[in-house]
Amino acid sequence: MALETSAETPAPLRQISQLLAGYVDRLGAVWIEAEIASLTRRQGMCFLTLRDLQAKVSIEAKCHASVLDASHAPITEGSRVVVHAKPSFYAPRGSLALELREIRPQGEGELLAQLERRKQLLAAEGLFDPRLKRPLPVLPRGIGLITGKNSAAERDVLQNAQLRWPDVRFVVRHALMQGNDSARDVMRALAELSADASVDLIVIARGGGSIEDLLPFSDEGLIRAVHACTVPVVSAIGHEPDTPILDLVADLRASTPTDAAKRIVPDVREELAGVAAMRERALLAVRSRVDREQRGLADLRSRPVLARPATLVEAEEVRLHDVRDRARRSLGHRLDRAGDEIGHHLARVRGLSPLATLQRGYAVAQLADGAVITSIQQVPDGTELTVRVADGTIRARTLAALPAHPADIPLPPEEPDDD
Repeated sequence: MALETSAETPAPLRQISQLLAGYVDRLGAVWIEAEIASLTRRQGMCFLTLRDLQAKVSIEAKCHASVLDASHAPITEGSRVVVHAKPSFYAPRGSLALELREIRPQGEGELLAQLERRKQLLAAEGLFDPRLKRPLPVLPRGIGLITGKNSAAERDVLQNAQLRWPDVRFVVRHALMQGNDSARDVMRALAELSADASVDLIVIARGGGSIEDLLPFSDEGLIRAVHACTVPVVSAIGHEPDTPILDLVADLRASTPTDAAKRIVPDVREELAGVAAMRERALLAVRSRVDREQRGLADLRSRPVLARPATLVEAEEVRLHDVRDRARRSLGHRLDRAGDEIGHHLARVRGLSPLATLQRGYAVAQLADGAVITSIQQVPDGTELTVRVADGTIRARTLAALPAHPADIPLPPEEPDDD
């Protein structure tokens, strides 16, 4: 029912606001296609501005952060979305807004969501494990390059690599870099290069493009082929913001084809400068070592024992002569004492010798059986006996045995003193 008003009977503003709120409430929840012009998070709530895809029309919207996070693809400013929203009119301020209940990305957003799911599945299989990344050869014998024919990416890689290392050798395989057959073509070139024994490294290069243009480099078959490749692979797809799944499985991700050329071969100028610097450091180290050894040698030579080497020998020679003289004197004294002792012992032996006794005029009388006669009782008259003197023996027979008297025993003759 239309509201009847006039200049004389105007309707109060609150009534108009209430009517507008009633009209909006009766509209109910609707599905809306739009683009997100702005997005702000604040204390668990999200405030958005939705803009029409063609006309210059926009409207404010809000939702709980969980609604935004429930989307299977990232929702950012500029994303094209389809939202399920309930229009609401806030009467005190007279503002119209949308309360969002669901947000679905469309177009590029949906495509990104599919790629994200594929990425998560492949990551769960371990295809992106950093431990599987192989180091690139410092100076590869041959570099395989997979790129579009006569493309800017091909020129960038070849020219920049040759500027850095003129002797670099490339084995180029052209392939489709866009379209439905692109992934299959790249896999074919990858198989050919990995079978070439002269190729130590493979680069897959393409210039920038839209997400749709770069889709072949997120193909699951290509990702698995790169994972199974026995040769290190460098991914040089698009520009810095572009991140196809190939970047994650490759052994090295280059931001651009030019960056790939700089990372697969060393710079000859830098290497020559490095060699020169190392040579200079080695020369300085050798000189320092030689100088240190020379100072040590000079210090040793300045010591008295080396400045006049004969000093030590002469001192030892004097000490040796002194020791020798002392030894000679000691030995002479020992020999003299030993000679004296031998003379004394010889005199005593001679004094105790039976032969010496015989030489002084004594004799030894023995019976026929060799027994020494010590008593007259042993020799009755007529007993044959043997008398031993200094120069022989005398055979005799007793006529009579008389007892001895001290006065009858003759004294032995005196002998000269040997001492």
